[in-house]
Amino acid sequence: MTEEIIFERENQLRQDEYVRCAFINCNFSEEHFSNFRFENCRFIDCNLHMLKVVNTLFSDIDFKGSKMNGIKFETANPFVSFSFDNCLLNHSSFYKMKLRELKFVNCSLKGVDFTQADLKGVDFDNSDLLDALFDKTILENADLRTAINFAIDPSNNKVAKAKFSNSNLAGLLTKYNIKIEQ
Repeated sequence: MTEEIIFERENQLRQDEYVRCAFINCNFSEEHFSNFRFENCRFIDCNLHMLKVVNTLFSDIDFKGSKMNGIKFETANPFVSFSFDNCLLNHSSFYKMKLRELKFVNCSLKGVDFTQADLKGVDFDNSDLLDALFDKTILENADLRTAINFAIDPSNNKVAKAKFSNSNLAGLLTKYNIKIEQ
């Protein structure tokens, strides 16, 4: 097994393929990762704000504590596998992506576009979904028990066996413009 290669405080990558790497405190804000390949890598406390990811492969990637606002993940290679922990993903897009079993833990997902995405089994643990878009989205078996501020129309999305808590069920009734008091 090869050792993990560590990149610290980098602001530009010099090659297009990275395997078993850790990127720590790197600033890739508004960079272009076209046709890049990342496998079994970690991005820790990085700035990836408005990163362009055209045909980029993300395979077995962990993002932790990173700023990732405004990324259009649907332009990446469609065969992605990643997890997000304590990340800012506001105004990013996962339009029409297949993201089964993905984990969003303690993430800010404000204004994120999940339109027509396959989020079967996704865990939104303690994540903020204010103004996130769910339109013809597959949320079967998804876990939203600790998610907050979401508005999901069950008649327009597949929510069979999705998990919710009593405290956030109002997010399924938003379109009716009713008041729920505690």
